[in-house]
Amino acid sequence: MPLVVRLRSAVCLLGRFPALAGVDLDVHTGEIVLLAGPNGAGKTTLLRLIAGLVPMYSGEGEVFGSDLMLDRRSARRNLALVGHETFCYDDLTVRENLEFVARASGGRGEDAQPVIERLGLGAVADLTHRKLSAGQRRRLALGAALVRDPQLLLLDEPHAGLDAEGRAVLHEIVAAAPVEGRTVLMASHELELARALATREVRVETGRASLPAPSADVPSERSGDTAGSPPMDERSVAQAARPEGPRAGML
Repeated sequence: MPLVVRLRSAVCLLGRFPALAGVDLDVHTGEIVLLAGPNGAGKTTLLRLIAGLVPMYSGEGEVFGSDLMLDRRSARRNLALVGHETFCYDDLTVRENLEFVARASGGRGEDAQPVIERLGLGAVADLTHRKLSAGQRRRLALGAALVRDPQLLLLDEPHAGLDAEGRAVLHEIVAAAPVEGRTVLMASHELELARALATREVRVETGRASLPAPSADVPSERSGDTAGSPPMDERSVAQAARPEGPRAGML
């Protein structure tokens, strides 16, 4: 299947700190990939890197064929990130927020109604964002992503703040994603719930992730190792964190 995301030895600095210190990752069309790992491992930064919200310091990275080193914007029209903030307007209703996002992303205001129904937000559709509960706000954030009809859905701790009904809605949306032509990449600490949905799990530790080791009878993508270049060692990490590095001015 075609690759949606391809990263090789990806390094991302937050200030002088290497939040990602050598990530190799392939995500294919229609996959539901779980990013697992402890707090501070780099899962959120990895999602933000793929979304084009933070620059890549070194390595190789492509999202929908766009080179992340050269163009972080082009792929954004095909993806949506649901993070810890809703980024919705407090003074607008649920319906108005979704209609605004739909129009801003090139759709129609009418596209909001099916999303409202799917997310179970009909009873609060005419309430303003500031009057919503935490769980209702999470559903609205997911709705704002869906109304854009993204090919890649990035979810950061998607179960947080959701009650049982909200989790059931989330699970229906994630499970249906491949049938609807979507790919899902999610970071979660709710491993039991997330693993029930995922088609594959990738472990992120101290800013590093690697591709699975190749089997003996499967040819590698290069003449070398399918797992890509090795992650940065401690010396390389220290060198990348120096302020005089060649790309330090980008951050």
